[in-house]
Amino acid sequence: MSTTELPASHAQLMDGVYRWQRHIYDLTRKYYLLGRDRLIAGLDVPAGGTVLELGCGTGRNIILAARRYPGARFFGLDISAEMLETATAALAREGLSGRVTLACGDATDFDAKALFGVKSFDRIFVSYSLSMIPGWEKTVFAALAALSPGGSLHVVDFGQQEALPGWFRTLLRGWLRKFHVQPREALRDVLESESARFGASLRFRTLYRGYSWLAVIKIAI
Repeated sequence: MSTTELPASHAQLMDGVYRWQRHIYDLTRKYYLLGRDRLIAGLDVPAGGTVLELGCGTGRNIILAARRYPGARFFGLDISAEMLETATAALAREGLSGRVTLACGDATDFDAKALFGVKSFDRIFVSYSLSMIPGWEKTVFAALAALSPGGSLHVVDFGQQEALPGWFRTLLRGWLRKFHVQPREALRDVLESESARFGASLRFRTLYRGYSWLAVIKIAI
């Protein structure tokens, strides 16, 4: 699939879900998308580095990261044109339009050179997006393939809530289904498999009694 041939059904679904939700997304999600700021703090972007966010949504994360790492260049990819409209406006308000480039595309199959004029990135991060992407395993592969030598992929997403009460897990899963979100039970296995394929190292952490999973895959130099 080329970057211009987006999966229309999923793009339309995301636009439909977030056409109105995008206006209150950041206000509501801060209460349950836990671990995002920890991911940003751990990016440790080198001076002059390049950073790509897959599933950049409203631009919330990329704005915080751009503030934290003022010497870096940032790029954001999302399949929803509605979300990108919100992100573009947010970047303009923050005076970051000149440092952040956004593009509409499929995170499972993208051409960084065609979209951004950049062949590879020092850091790529994915925050609570794998749980919404059909064929999310392809996103992991595509991200690792787009990293520069010595680069790293950072992932935070819903865990399996393994140490939390069963009733909490049931309520959370029911709520998430309303937004077409499905925590990925196989996330750790896939990250381990892809790390081995790329000869990379993996750090995997469980946060908040299994509510969230945080992982970093580092490519060898």
